Amino acid sequence: MNNGLVRRGLVGLSAGLLCGVVLADTLDNVALGISLGGLLGVLYVIAFKHTLGAYGENITIAATLGVPLWGLVSLIIIPLSLGQGPQWTAEGMRTLLPALVGWVLYGAGLGLLTQVLQDLIIWLWGPVAAAEPVVPAKPVQILILGGGFAGVTTAEHLEQEFGPAKTVEFTLVSNTNSLLFTPMLAEVASSSLEPTHISSPLRTSLRRTNVVRGKVNQIDLEQRRVRLSPDERTPQERVLEYDHLILALGAVSNYRGSANIAAHSLDFKTLADAMRIRNHVIDMFERADREPDLSRRRELMTFVIAGGGFSGAELAGGLNDFVRGMLVYYPNIPREEVQVIVVHSSDRILPELSHTLGDYALTRMKARGVTFKLNTRIADAGPGKVSLTPPEEIATETFIWTAGTIPNPLVQNLPLEHDKRGAVVVDPMLAVPGFKGLWALGDCALVPDLVTGSNCPPTAQYALRQAYRLAANLHAELQNKPLKPFKFNLIGVLAVIGHQTACAEVKGLRFSGLFAWLMWRGIYLSKLPGLERKVRVLGDWVIELFFPRDIVQTFDFGLSEPPMPVEMEEVR
Repeated sequence: MNNGLVRRGLVGLSAGLLCGVVLADTLDNVALGISLGGLLGVLYVIAFKHTLGAYGENITIAATLGVPLWGLVSLIIIPLSLGQGPQWTAEGMRTLLPALVGWVLYGAGLGLLTQVLQDLIIWLWGPVAAAEPVVPAKPVQILILGGGFAGVTTAEHLEQEFGPAKTVEFTLVSNTNSLLFTPMLAEVASSSLEPTHISSPLRTSLRRTNVVRGKVNQIDLEQRRVRLSPDERTPQERVLEYDHLILALGAVSNYRGSANIAAHSLDFKTLADAMRIRNHVIDMFERADREPDLSRRRELMTFVIAGGGFSGAELAGGLNDFVRGMLVYYPNIPREEVQVIVVHSSDRILPELSHTLGDYALTRMKARGVTFKLNTRIADAGPGKVSLTPPEEIATETFIWTAGTIPNPLVQNLPLEHDKRGAVVVDPMLAVPGFKGLWALGDCALVPDLVTGSNCPPTAQYALRQAYRLAANLHAELQNKPLKPFKFNLIGVLAVIGHQTACAEVKGLRFSGLFAWLMWRGIYLSKLPGLERKVRVLGDWVIELFFPRDIVQTFDFGLSEPPMPVEMEEVR
């Protein structure tokens, strides 16, 4: 067994047993508290990498994890073991509130002790020595295209796999210099979070990787080189050579070939998109407040969202809370004139969730004032209007598109095998068959799901695990060791639907309402990169409890422009 893993396991066990005293008091059971504390300690140090001296970050992450553990153990598992029902009602959670404090204290203590013990071991005996491979005459060049979850996580794990070895060099190409935490994007559009608080600079998390900001113009598979388009910062074309190429270029909005929809809709994929939506909505209120014509005011106060999946439902829930909360500042706008309309092609929203939770989300959002047009498609769009099928026309100045994506056009045009969406077909090891040194993952890849027998959905949860496996396989490839297939059991899905309400399905267990909302915030806060961002987001959430959402237009982006077509050079 790996010595480093054994060392970390012993550290986690020791710290967990010591902190288990807190759990013993919290759970009112000494044996259960200490044994559970030790088990969770081992799982914690295995799941989270150790960074020397990162006391604040380690304590924050572990303490934050105490919230979902409180919900899982104190509210569900223990009551069920006693023959009672789950205690996620408001009264039940109030009764078990002291247990929440105990879980958070346990987590904070676990984070502190594991950090102290691991730092102490390194100080006394040094880090675990990694076996150095034979150093080649020239370092192996590993090039990653894409700065999203898949690309950045792959780079992070490649750095962990290879350590300080000088046998490889990593380069990541990204359109931006930061990683966007997309699960919280709807909260930016609805003015719950500050925009920069959900973006983390790439250079703070990638220590060994050479980060290149640029736009890929051509991928030459034969010559093993990638060309970057010239821009204002670099007027000359840049060429990057590689030995291994990782495609993590993600996806773009799929307008289903309609130029009118692309031209007259607001996109919802980037931080700029979310900020543009927020400012556009505020502008609609400013214009409607001084508009005397009733029909024109209704047009300004109608907000249409295409798509009832995760992005569309979460945006609709947050936007509905935002616009109805703004009415207090605009007394000339009657509440009944405000409409948030979701157009969805299926008979149920949030199809990734069970029917029960999907129906719950639909009912709660309708009760909050959201209008749904199910089994309906967007047929066309124009200035101030949206046409539907079955035939209907909605007068609106706000049309937001979240109804589907397709892989990046760069990937679609490569001379490789693709599925009907244009995703690159890869084998279970995440390698592209027939092209040595070419790998793909995330939204732009068709990855076989060995658990279900179908294909992996294009979600961040799968992309992150694919990144772990790809990094390990690439390391094994260069070590002449056998590769392992990607296999992942879905943990669960969560969706926040506005007004302190969410839906969650975790390993077959279903949650809804306030508890699911707390779970959503706790889990995603723990996954947000960097201690600084966690503190900033937590601060935004606390402020929102006591003060109304901000309605200041920070930037004037104007109307969303249609995406420019990608001009491809010859791809060999």
